[in-house]
Amino acid sequence: MLKVHENPPIIWPEVESIRDFEGQWWVVHTRSRNEKALAQDLISKDISYFLPMSWKVRRKSRRTIRSFLPLFSGYLFFCGREDQRVEILKTNRVAHLIEVDNQQQLLDELVQVNQALQSGAPLTPHKYIKEGQRCRVIAGPLIGLEGIVVRSNNVTRLVLQIDMLGQAASVEIDVDMIEVID
Repeated sequence: MLKVHENPPIIWPEVESIRDFEGQWWVVHTRSRNEKALAQDLISKDISYFLPMSWKVRRKSRRTIRSFLPLFSGYLFFCGREDQRVEILKTNRVAHLIEVDNQQQLLDELVQVNQALQSGAPLTPHKYIKEGQRCRVIAGPLIGLEGIVVRSNNVTRLVLQIDMLGQAASVEIDVDMIEVID
């Protein structure tokens, strides 16, 4: 298990927005539990990536264990050129490389996840939802985010989806801070 300071950064290189990255976006389906190691490899190869991660806290035998884990287990997003794609394949940490047909849609979805992470909102992995009410946040640090609203255990959550992966993450939201999108 890595110490806190040994974890790779969520975005590399550190930029104002992942929209500043140049090149084509790809989704890397990594070999089991290789997301962080691949991120370290990409840093050494000077390849831009986005690896959304969040803290998971659990109790075990009267101990509290905090782990910084990928939000979308088994996936990392990178932006680069064809020669960099080949370099990633050489790392032997890739199970499958997914080509992104709709670059703008993926980028828009990733920017939303990144904005939620930067706001400090505690994102948790969430079951991907195909149907539901689509809403936009109209107030607070998450203003502008769009997602599907779900309720569980009397808590309202906004689900941020990555359609390309068929996965999602959710954040707790106050019903007064959202509006329905037609």
